[in-house]
Amino acid sequence: MSAASWRFALLLTCWAGHAQAFDGIRVTLLGTHATAASTASVGVGTLVEAGDQILLFDGGEDVAQRLDQAGVPPKDLDAVFLTHLQPQQTTDVHKLWFSGLTRYRNEPLLVYGPRGTSEMLQSGEQAGAGGVSQRADGSPETAVDAHDIEENVIYRTEQVTVTAFVVDHGPIKPAYGFRVDYRAQRAIVLSGATRYSENLVHNARGVQLLVHEVAAANERALESSQELRDILATHSSPEDAARVFRAARPYLAVLSQILAFDVSDDEILRRTRATYRGPVELGRDQMVIEIQRELQIRNAPSEPRRARE
Repeated sequence: MSAASWRFALLLTCWAGHAQAFDGIRVTLLGTHATAASTASVGVGTLVEAGDQILLFDGGEDVAQRLDQAGVPPKDLDAVFLTHLQPQQTTDVHKLWFSGLTRYRNEPLLVYGPRGTSEMLQSGEQAGAGGVSQRADGSPETAVDAHDIEENVIYRTEQVTVTAFVVDHGPIKPAYGFRVDYRAQRAIVLSGATRYSENLVHNARGVQLLVHEVAAANERALESSQELRDILATHSSPEDAARVFRAARPYLAVLSQILAFDVSDDEILRRTRATYRGPVELGRDQMVIEIQRELQIRNAPSEPRRARE
């Protein structure tokens, strides 16, 4: 099937009238650009709703605001997962409790991330201790329950499993990608920040959706900047991403966490499609991808999200 025919086959418009609860995986790209190359974009963050679980992967700048725009109060989050500990991924994780956004939770906010996550969040919590809120009974509110992770299953409910796996982000170690399985029927993978990784390919084979990072720069800029070459050496070029897609063969590949230095998003997509003929799309902020009986790319959820008590 040609790329044009495939895109036509996807349902890109809303279908109203679902009477039953959402049964599948819904992915909302809250922030797709890791640099200020696109002024319309915010920091990196991906919302994953799997059955009744509401999960946030990375929390870059203004992602908390995008959660609100998506109709998901931070107090409703079941867990947060960090791919690595750079500011593009963590800035708004602090805001989730320092600003009181997690107030009224019945339990602490679960946060899972690479080695150093617990120390980072505990230090931040101590720095903001003067603003710690209290529950209705006057007891102090414990805002966060942080866990340093290793490659393994790190989160599991009756229907949802989240697996962390190591990726290759050059000297930044450890860095992780995540796989989310729902009812052993549907699965997605988020690459995190990585250059080409065989471990990523292994974990992403045959999934319905692979959300993959990408980085590219203008050739003249690359020639004149060793710093820029060093940055790109720790990330996936469009050709690297295409290589992952050819090996993993996901039903749909989406480019997100985009590092673009004086190069257009259209050029990044063109270079990817030049060597990968399967279905691939360029992520945009607030893009919604739903996986139920079929896969749909949407501008909004197919049905309103149900507010939690």
